[in-house]
Parts: sequence; structure tokens; C-alpha cells
Amino acid sequence: MSVVPISSAVMTHPVREEQARELAGLLGLGGLALDPAPHDPPSALRTALVAWSAVVPGAGHHLVVQDDVSAPQDLLALVGRAVQRFPDEALVFYTNWHARNGSASRLAALAGASWVRAVPEEFTPSLAVCLPVDTAAEFTEFARDSAERHDDEVLSGFFRTKGRMALLAVPNVVEHIGTSSINGHAAQGIRLAVCPLGADDADGLFQRGWVLEELDWLPYMRYGEGYLRLPGQETAADGGRGHIRWRDALPAIGASSRLTEERVRDLVTEQMPLGLATEVARSFGPDFAEELWIHCLMLGRQAAGAAHRQALRQGAEPMGAPDEEAIGRLKEAAVSTVGPAGLSPERRPEAGPEQTRLMTEFAWTAIRAGERLWKS
Repeated sequence: MSVVPISSAVMTHPVREEQARELAGLLGLGGLALDPAPHDPPSALRTALVAWSAVVPGAGHHLVVQDDVSAPQDLLALVGRAVQRFPDEALVFYTNWHARNGSASRLAALAGASWVRAVPEEFTPSLAVCLPVDTAAEFTEFARDSAERHDDEVLSGFFRTKGRMALLAVPNVVEHIGTSSINGHAAQGIRLAVCPLGADDADGLFQRGWVLEELDWLPYMRYGEGYLRLPGQETAADGGRGHIRWRDALPAIGASSRLTEERVRDLVTEQMPLGLATEVARSFGPDFAEELWIHCLMLGRQAAGAAHRQALRQGAEPMGAPDEEAIGRLKEAAVSTVGPAGLSPERRPEAGPEQTRLMTEFAWTAIRAGERLWKS
């Protein structure tokens, strides 16, 4: 494959200019895209328009990275090889560990996929995004007169008009650093990558892993409670932004899933390990422990189904199978974040190494039960 020239820019504000300059130098990225009106009310979109307009002549793709991230020094090479495989796609290299897209990535990891199509109704994680230059130009034109200040929301609005959401890289080589937010996201607390993975593992998965395009119904957690995203939810009157508790959503999926609230409660009674549940509950309460286990039960069930459907496809990935050990490490990374991400923002700092280890062990028991549930 021929190398696709990639230009790049780092979005930043004058208060973080030094940090952004250091990041650009470390990663060999292009110039800084400074907020053109730093004394006006905060607007990530205002700076994003500068960043997406900073395409270098001759480039085929443009990468925009925000200033509050860490990434491997060979990020541009990793992105370049991913672009060679998906030259017409919008590629996202960081996904937040919470909300729907984070859960979609976690489900994809457990199914053995390396890429997943973003859900239409949610913001597009915008810490590290690469677009074909023609798409970047279309986006700047689309967004120029928007009254929205969040670039991640406008990106999703743009992709919806195209009828094709971005591809999320399931292994995350980019990590968010810090909890401060110029654009008003500090209330969301600690926000980290859903599936953090080393560059060597991620590179092979980017190039050879399969793409999960169809999510069916999607379990996710927010503020300590479990929810389900229903198929086609984006067509609802509220644009699909509403949140449906898992027990309320089950009737809509029950016929195909054979799941009822009674069945779920029976599985909790029969298979949730009491000792681990007690340990998790000691730190975060019994309600959270049960919600986390049920969420992971459904996550395991859906991941097993997605993996089975992929196995039935013939010739899905002509580039060869990815490293099974790397897939195993990806799955471990995905499950390691499910507990902390499921907590409410104010409680995430309480998830130290021991609490995270316990939640991860507890989560795996539910995921395995969910895999068995799918097969039954």
C-alpha cells in the first residue's frame, strides 16, 4: 500500500499553549490551532474550525488532536497505517470509558473486534480524530455557522447527515489526562480511555481486526445504573438521547433475547458470586454492585452473539487474523475500566487499584454468565 500523506494540528487555548506545544513536539504533529477568541465564552467548536482548516497542501488526510492527551510517539505512523486500510472513513482513536460509545467499544472488544461503528445519537469523541481532507473541508463548511459550542456534538450531527458515523478504534492508544475542562466537562469527573492498549498490540489490531457494524441492543451504564440502547433508538422523537433503564427496555427486546426481568433476577440469585458482590458493595453500595453485575451479564451476552455472527461470515477479513494474545489483552483492558466508568463522577476517585481489581474480577463473572446465557 502507498503511504497516505497526513497533516495534523493540536487544538488548544492560550492557557494550555505550552502544554500543546510540548505535545506537538513529542508526537511530531503539525502546528497549534489556537482558540481565535480566547476571551469569549468557551467554545471547542470555535477552535476545532481552526484545526480542521489547517490542512497542509498535498495531504490526503488530516488528524486533529486535543491538547489534554497522551499518546505514543509513533501516533502518526499508527494513524497512517489505519488510514491505508480505511481511506474513506472518519477514524476516532480515543473513546471515553462512559456512555454509549464507550460501552459499544467495550462490547466490541469482548467480541474480538478492533473497530466499531459509533452510535448515531451520541457525541463523537473528539480528542483524536482523522478525516479525509475532503471530509474535513465539508465538516468546516457544515459547522461554520453552528450555534453549538461542543465540537463533538457537531461532528455527530455532520456524520448523521452523511448517513455514516465514524469508526471508533477499539484499542485506545490515546489517553485523556487531567480532569479540568475549558469547555465545561469537568463535572463529568475522571474521563479515561475505554480500552487502553499498548501501541504494538493496537497496531496489529488496527490493521487486521474486524469491524463491528451492527450493535443490536446495547447495554451501558451511567451514574451507577444500567441502561439499554434499543435498535433504531436514534429515530425517536427526542433524537434517541433519552436513557431507558434496562428493566423498562426488556419488553422491547424480550422476544428475540428471551430475557425478562424475572429471568435476570433469577440469574443474579443463581450466579452472582456473593463474596465478590459483598466486597464491591462494601465500597460502593449493594445497588451499584447488582447494577454492575447485570450490566456485565448483558454485555457478555451481546458480545457472544456478535462474535458468533462474525464467525459465520465468510472472508470477512482477507488481511489475516489478528494476534489472539493481543485480543486477550484488549479484552482485559476493556473489562478493567467497566467498574470505575460505571460509577457516578463524584465517586470515581474512590476506585483505587484494589477496588478496581475487585470490580474487574466481579465483572468477569457476569460476562462469563452472559456468554453462557447467549448459548443457552
